[in-house]
Amino acid sequence: MSWQAFPIAGRFRTSRGRMAGCAAAALLGLWPLLAPAFDLQGHRGARGLAPENSLAGFELALAIGVHTLELDVVITADGVPVISHDTAPNPDITRDASGRWLQSRGLPFFQRKLSELAALDIGRINPVSRYATVFPRQQPVDGQSIPTLAALFERVRALRADHVRFNIETKLDPARPAESAPPMAFAHAVVEVVRAWGMASRVSIQSFDWRTLAAVRQIAPDLPVIHLTAQLPRFNTVEDGQWTGGLRLGEHEDVPALVAAAGGQVWSPHHGDLSQQLIARAGRLGLQVIPWTVNEVTDMERLLDWGVDGIITDYPDRLRTLMAQRGMALPPVVEPPTALNRHPHDR
Repeated sequence: MSWQAFPIAGRFRTSRGRMAGCAAAALLGLWPLLAPAFDLQGHRGARGLAPENSLAGFELALAIGVHTLELDVVITADGVPVISHDTAPNPDITRDASGRWLQSRGLPFFQRKLSELAALDIGRINPVSRYATVFPRQQPVDGQSIPTLAALFERVRALRADHVRFNIETKLDPARPAESAPPMAFAHAVVEVVRAWGMASRVSIQSFDWRTLAAVRQIAPDLPVIHLTAQLPRFNTVEDGQWTGGLRLGEHEDVPALVAAAGGQVWSPHHGDLSQQLIARAGRLGLQVIPWTVNEVTDMERLLDWGVDGIITDYPDRLRTLMAQRGMALPPVVEPPTALNRHPHDR
């Protein structure tokens, strides 16, 4: 089956909390009318199927048909936002100019100039890494350099994907300040590129480090911000206030209340942290709920039944198929120019 074979439904779904969330956002001018009734987000493009955070991966997500491209950005030493989930090159997905896999992370991007990144290739997963076992269906596309945020905007404009939105995560760790730009400088660098390309009406900024979201609100109050959270054994962002700008979960009834106290409009938790009761609670607080990263169809089905407002997934093809089966409105499909279109994946 080709990407173009997916049917396009003719109606929108109204989900729990949508009216309350949109009303609050409209008052603040934070959520443009382009936002879909349900948001299908391709995580790092389509990480399960194509190299993550690469232009080829974003093109494949557009070819499948998504509402939103989810991506991560870091800032280089010369102040350029580039697209990477890691604050330094990831050896599991990065080769040097001679084609050899990196043996270590090395210097963080914040200590490297953009020109130093040109020779790096992120077009495939190292086959001997654990990462390769997690994403066995990912198709390599050699020759993919680490893109700048501006390069993605340029490519999407060239493809005339005028419907697609961008959910941009700022990657910084409050415990490792030397590895990233400070929150305000980070926010300025990203907002400058968004404004330069005229994408403000199509961009939201998300982060686990809520200091960045506060900075974005200060310098660009028209941009929606999304509060990411995790309550995982080795990654809990809501307990001690380090990630949440000083707010602590113990001082609030639950995580939705914590997000609301931070002035949030959209809550993006790890999908395993959710329950139907928490989603209903978020709705009463006027929050939209868009969980990450949901890859199994059974989890997608449950979350749709519970009334989430969107889903971030490494497999947008799986979610799109499920949405079509339920008669939900689907975003347009964009013809990709890459070889990925000539070798579609089995469904």
